[in-house]
Amino acid sequence: MYAHIAGELRELTLPPITQEVLPGIPWGAFDELMTPAYWRGQAWQHTESGTFCDFRLGRSLIEEVAACLLGGWGMPAELALAAYARVREKNLLRPGVTATELEEALGEPFALGATTRKYRFARQKSKYLSGCLQQLSDFTPPEDDIAFRDRLNQLPGIGLKTASWIVRNMRPTSEVAILDIHILRVGRHLGLFPEDWRPETHYRQLEASFIKFARAIEVSAATLDGLMWDHMRQLSVILRKERTTGEQLDLFSSGPVSVH
Repeated sequence: MYAHIAGELRELTLPPITQEVLPGIPWGAFDELMTPAYWRGQAWQHTESGTFCDFRLGRSLIEEVAACLLGGWGMPAELALAAYARVREKNLLRPGVTATELEEALGEPFALGATTRKYRFARQKSKYLSGCLQQLSDFTPPEDDIAFRDRLNQLPGIGLKTASWIVRNMRPTSEVAILDIHILRVGRHLGLFPEDWRPETHYRQLEASFIKFARAIEVSAATLDGLMWDHMRQLSVILRKERTTGEQLDLFSSGPVSVH
């Protein structure tokens, strides 16, 4: 595989397409969407380009917890980031801030471009965030990534996925996985995740399979997770546009250019 990166033509050698990266999962071709070789090639290009190496949203653990807690399931990223920016700017990310203060800040509408949006779950998230701020005042992160994630999982409103998100953002070389719908779709497409496994009941098994796959294609779990999430999010938008307009769009147009 060859790619133009920073004005240079660089080369990556990949295994034969029929060779198995894991039992029952062949490498496939790097220019075939969603194959192990595709993800290895995309990760290589982005790593060489210096992208997907810094995931932080905040300047401290408290800010990172707030940013991730205010995002997540059912919350558009743009709205979540606007909510996080507001509570930070209002100096509400400190121990002792009440749920009422946070709810008042989150209850005001947010201007996003030409539209105005309301933040969903303001009361619930305010209660969780207030509790987290209180407990984080004397929180010392364990050195082990999994132990760090499991400690965060004990905070109010912080599930395994959100806890993993915080760890990944704070430690870009960590070996945890943020198992959202995008990652699950890729894993099932690859044959990596059984169809009946769900994050609610099989999170650690899914995570172990994902990390094993990341190691097998020689990509850090954090980089692969971020890369898959970003690609699948963009592809979802493109595919929705195709369904509504009937256009045939180039699914590879948003990534780095690759050639044989």
